[in-house]
Formats: sequence, C-alpha cells, structure tokens
Amino acid sequence: MKFGIIVFPGSNCDRDVVYVTRDLLGQPTQTIWHEETDLHDVDVVVIPGGFSYGDYLRCGAIAKFSPIMKQVVAHAERGKYVLGICNGFQVLTEAGLLPGALVRNRDLHFICDRVPLTVERTDSIWTQGYANTTSITLPIAHGEGCYHADPETLDRLEANGQVLFRYAGANPNGSLNNIAGICNQAGNVLGMMPHPERAADPLLGNSDGIHLFESQIRLN
Repeated sequence: MKFGIIVFPGSNCDRDVVYVTRDLLGQPTQTIWHEETDLHDVDVVVIPGGFSYGDYLRCGAIAKFSPIMKQVVAHAERGKYVLGICNGFQVLTEAGLLPGALVRNRDLHFICDRVPLTVERTDSIWTQGYANTTSITLPIAHGEGCYHADPETLDRLEANGQVLFRYAGANPNGSLNNIAGICNQAGNVLGMMPHPERAADPLLGNSDGIHLFESQIRLN
C-alpha cells in the first residue's frame, strides 16, 4: 500500500505520519508538496496536522485552493482513500469532501491532551484493525476542533453510520454529538481531529493509533 503525505506551508505532522507508515509499517511512502499536481499512483493520501498557511483566514480555507487538492478530490471521487488528521480534517471539510465544519473550541482555548475515544464501528475500511477493542486513547492538539453541522446533516451522519470516532466521557471541545471523526458516505474519506500517528509507537507508551494505519494495509 503506497502512502502519499501532502505537505503545505505550515504542516508539522507530516514527518510523524511518514515515520509510522514507512518506518514502523514498512510501506512505500512519499511526501508530496502542495504545488504538485500528480499523486504518483498513491493508494492512500494523508493530509496531516499542523497549521496550513498559518491558519490565516480560517483553518484549511486557503489550503483547499492548492494545486494538489484538485488531484486529492479526484482521487477520492475514484473511490481511493483519503485521510485527514486534525488540520487535514479541516481541509477536507473546506474542500467539500466531508460535510460540516470545524469551529473554535467551546472554551476558545487551544487544547493539547490525551482523550478517550469510542470506536463506533469496526467494520469500516478505516477501523477494522480495532475489531478487538472499541475503547482507545489518542492525543489531541487543536484550537478549532469543535465539529459543527446543521441538524439534517447530523441526522444523515448518524443514520448512515458515518461517525467512526466519538469522544468518550468529557467532551473536550464542544463537538456536536461528541464527534471526533467522520467518513464520507462512500466510506473512503476519513477526517478526524485526534492524532493516531502520535500514538503509534510502543516506545511512546500508547500504540492505539497504529491500528488505523494497519487497517489500510489489510486492503492491499
């Protein structure tokens, strides 16, 4: 399974993802600068966390106009896989690949913490690696991670089983329905605010995140 990690000016988690997919899991991995227009036969596109374009205007709002994003949209429309983590989730909503929006945290503070999550489904292409557990812990680090959508959109997400990750216990940012991660209706595009790449190496004391990446390798 070949991974392509998109790098925008301001991305800061791209190397973390590369470490997981290339070094821990031994998968072909390359970084792709935002000005490129070729995904080089990539199977899984990852838009990592960070502060694309310094989060000016609105998180992800400028990144969606980068040349590579046209190819990312086409990649998703062909049924291939796209993962957006934190700022990447924000970019995916701005680009229209996922519904809703990420807005300022409830208390208007940047949050950096580890939070418990519930894996809502273990039969999706992204979560099959969690078949033996539905309770995990992942780090979060965001200032605009509050998921918001109109009631009709929320009803569709719930009815279609598109909520894959939900905050368990205390909701850290005010996200509606405790939503931490959603997929599109086809299931091939996932956006999530928590950082699985930061909880993938056993040396860090938590490897709950690696199962998400392993789920993709199983598709190969």
